[in-house]
Amino acid sequence: MVKTALSTMEKKVILITGASGALGKQIAAYLESQGHALILHYFQHPIRSENPNVMTIACDLRIPSEMEEMINQVILRFGRIDVLINNAGISKSNVAWKTTAEAWRQTMQINLDAPFFLSQAVIPSMRAHAFGRIINITSVVAQTGFVGTSAYAASKAGLIGLTKTLSKEVAKFHIAVNAIALGYFNTGMIEDVPAEVQTKLLEQVPVNQLGDPLLLAKMIDFLISPEADFITGQTLNLNGGLYS
Repeated sequence: MVKTALSTMEKKVILITGASGALGKQIAAYLESQGHALILHYFQHPIRSENPNVMTIACDLRIPSEMEEMINQVILRFGRIDVLINNAGISKSNVAWKTTAEAWRQTMQINLDAPFFLSQAVIPSMRAHAFGRIINITSVVAQTGFVGTSAYAASKAGLIGLTKTLSKEVAKFHIAVNAIALGYFNTGMIEDVPAEVQTKLLEQVPVNQLGDPLLLAKMIDFLISPEADFITGQTLNLNGGLYS
């Protein structure tokens, strides 16, 4: 992928969905410390920031028209969007035969539909500036499966498929699309898992530790840097050896 003027710029305009969640907060804090302009999306838990280079915005990711309006507001303020981080996600844990139609629908809306519609909405701005990065946060359970996560695993597997195909569609516009498949981290959804189950999960991780969100933030910062211009269509595993 040929370097463009924007790809060599150090500071970028970055939209992070699910920025009020545990992982989202850590990603945002690190990228803010690097001087990037941020748009922090939230839904039920408002975010406040005194930084003039940080915009916070509420949006229901189940509604395409709200996502389109969010993108319009961001471009109105910053003039462009360089990076989209599809971080928002939900898990309606249950075995397949107990998963309701509503739980399945909501999981797909947030975890798969929203990344698609948001990507669709930001691509025109990225094309206009001949630069873009789309990063999809997926999960190791999309690769390995895990009892009680049928809807979640399916949605995250779909996100990997979207990453592969979208990357081929937009590469000629100097837009890179990658996914990061997370293993078990020390914050976020793991907090809803009973302690005894957490212990069993940890035993499955070859490095015998849970992931630190700072590692994720730094990987994202690398993927939006000029050094990552030749990386697209990939699913990068950040899981302590749980899956390879």
